[in-house]
Amino acid sequence: MALEKIISDWQKGSFKPIYLLEGDESYYIDQIVNYAEKKLLTESEAGFNLTIFYGRDASWTDVANACKRFPMFAERQVVLLKEAQSMRDIAKLESYCEKPQPSTILIISHKEKKLDSRTRLSKLIKKNGEIATFKKIPDYKLPEWITGRIRELGYEATPKTIMLLADHIGTDLSRIDNELNKLAINLKDRKTITEDDIETYIGISKDYNVFELQRAVASKNLPRAISILQFFAKNPKATPVQVILPTLYGFFAKTSMVFNAGNSEAAVASALGVAPFFAKDYLAAARLYGSGGVDKSILLLHNFNLKGVGVNNGGASESDLLKELVTKIIL
Repeated sequence: MALEKIISDWQKGSFKPIYLLEGDESYYIDQIVNYAEKKLLTESEAGFNLTIFYGRDASWTDVANACKRFPMFAERQVVLLKEAQSMRDIAKLESYCEKPQPSTILIISHKEKKLDSRTRLSKLIKKNGEIATFKKIPDYKLPEWITGRIRELGYEATPKTIMLLADHIGTDLSRIDNELNKLAINLKDRKTITEDDIETYIGISKDYNVFELQRAVASKNLPRAISILQFFAKNPKATPVQVILPTLYGFFAKTSMVFNAGNSEAAVASALGVAPFFAKDYLAAARLYGSGGVDKSILLLHNFNLKGVGVNNGGASESDLLKELVTKIIL
């Protein structure tokens, strides 16, 4: 990954004069920028040789002039341009990027979107520096990412713990990382993160969450599903419908793939891209619902989405609509 490569190069003393960090995944961009801000210079060097600009307030001339300065009492200086996507005249930096100062490391943080690669500025940065593009992680890769990050911190976690984090927080990697660091502080000498830890330190109920709702629906356990939905109705901020609907849709979409994946848990896990621990849930749902039942469930979820935006909902509350949806799916 570009993050590891860039930091590894820096640790070896290999630097480019310009780095453009772009894309809609801010987590990796922030990791690199924070490393540059805190580690590329010593504390005494940073006092003279670290300059930080913010795109909304900076002019291209100020940034270019800062980059052209020579370092003081150090081999190099670092110039950080944060939130560059908000800089109106960023294209004018091309004059500096055409002939950058070798003793300056200019790091441009361009979040939310890419810089247009057709522009002269982008082409000059690619020629004289390095461009790293960071895309939002897909939902299906999130459990794998969480598992890897937990291991980087020196811990292990149960599969259900990982799914609780993935389903509840979503693809906000910065928030997940913050929550994991919070857990690490509280675990002390223990090395395995459990569902109890998630409930105690993050506030995600281990018994009443979207993952447990999915399991109740998968096993056609209507009383359990309604009980969970009643908990959601009393705690709407904990599990909003914007989390519930994609989770159920994703579950049935994957279940529809089971019919062509084989009968073993290993084959299903491989075909669906899920941990073997969860394959049995998809196999069980495929047996209980059948191909027709899965298709019906996906159609019901689509119709619910229309009702959620006010199409033929009869003025019913979101909670009532969810109960109606789950009842129709299970029965």
